Amino acid sequence: MTEIKNPLQTLTAHIERAEKKTHRPRKSVTLLAVSKTWPADELRKLAVQGQHCFGENYLQEALTKITALADLNLEWHFIGPIQSNKTRDIACNFDWVQSIDRIKIARRLSAQRPVERDVLNVCIQVNIDDEASKSGVKSDDVLALAEQISQLDHLQLRGIMVIPEKTSDPQQQHASFQKAQQLFSQLVTLYPSVDTLSMGMSADMDSAIAQGSTMVRIGTALFGQRHTPASK
Repeated sequence: MTEIKNPLQTLTAHIERAEKKTHRPRKSVTLLAVSKTWPADELRKLAVQGQHCFGENYLQEALTKITALADLNLEWHFIGPIQSNKTRDIACNFDWVQSIDRIKIARRLSAQRPVERDVLNVCIQVNIDDEASKSGVKSDDVLALAEQISQLDHLQLRGIMVIPEKTSDPQQQHASFQKAQQLFSQLVTLYPSVDTLSMGMSADMDSAIAQGSTMVRIGTALFGQRHTPASK
């Protein structure tokens, strides 16, 4: 009788096949569950199955879940745009921030990180295709921002996060991911702490893994289509 796999098992197996196909070590790609708009009960179901890392875009919604799931000792990533008036709550409650695109925000996060907590892991969000409608620092400005972040006492620079322009053209997709991988490789040579290339979502994870992604951010393939209004 064929074993019926749940979405987490199916996705984990898919990532492992992609790793093998591109001669990557097993478990070299971390799965970040993008859980925005989904209630804490749905996250708990995934956590019980073994999912540890969750990414949230909306602060107030995330804080409710972090409190409700505190007994599970999960790893929380903030992956949405950051307003200055929200840095304190982010610094106090998250393990990672993947959406830093200006030094003002980085400095506030460092200054507001509680001393009793470990350093806050951060990624620079890069607008890899220079889209006017998208957040993120330009590729040419990444190294300068990385140097500034590396001097902040309570932040640990871990890498970059990218959201390429949506396209059905495999060559364009490949070019965007390759550009991000090259930028990531530059940072690796400069900073021993850099080990994370957060790149790839439900529709393009295979291409992202082939180009060196170490973390894929998956929502739809785990939870299905979103239907709950998000609260910011």
